[in-house]
Amino acid sequence: MIDPARLTATRTSYDTVAASYERLLSDELAGKPLDRLMLAAFAEEVRARGAGPVGDLGCGTGRVTHHLRELGVEAFGVDLSPGMIAVARATYPGLRFEVGSMTGLDLADGSLGGVLSWYSTVHMPAAAFPSVLTEFRRVLAPGGPLLLAFKAGDGCVRLEQAYGHEVDLDVYRHPVDRIASLLADAGFAVTARLVREPDPAETTPQGFLLAHRVD
Repeated sequence: MIDPARLTATRTSYDTVAASYERLLSDELAGKPLDRLMLAAFAEEVRARGAGPVGDLGCGTGRVTHHLRELGVEAFGVDLSPGMIAVARATYPGLRFEVGSMTGLDLADGSLGGVLSWYSTVHMPAAAFPSVLTEFRRVLAPGGPLLLAFKAGDGCVRLEQAYGHEVDLDVYRHPVDRIASLLADAGFAVTARLVREPDPAETTPQGFLLAHRVD
């Protein structure tokens, strides 16, 4: 379960930084070939299945949603922050973006051909993962792929300044094996994992897990 007070603080923080976030990170993927490789593999699996759209859950300002569309995937974004969604809609007017929470998605069972969670769980403690992964599984079509990107490691860092603004954010690092185990418990089979070393702007390794809904 996610603490409602922390959920509100996270939403408020991202509403505050939304415009700066898009300006600073809009071309971030250009310098991260391994990140693009995982997204390309995910997109290829989605295209091969041809089963419904991809939900970019926790989409922020929509830059990765847009990248998926560039890879030939029908994708839309959902984010907790109305401020982030407003920037996403203005930046990518041809794409669909909605305000919503990963803890209770306004999506039908099995309606998605793929689920992307691109660093959207970094503000969640490990105890919150089971319910969120269960929700991901609910909305994902049988056999559909899920790609998780997260900060690898352990512990929590409190951020009070980010993207040039005051914020109130807890940022969690999670061991890759722990997240893989939670995925298995939630009804997913992990088919690929990648841990890359931090780039100059990062302070921790980055974890990526590609999994599929098991039925």
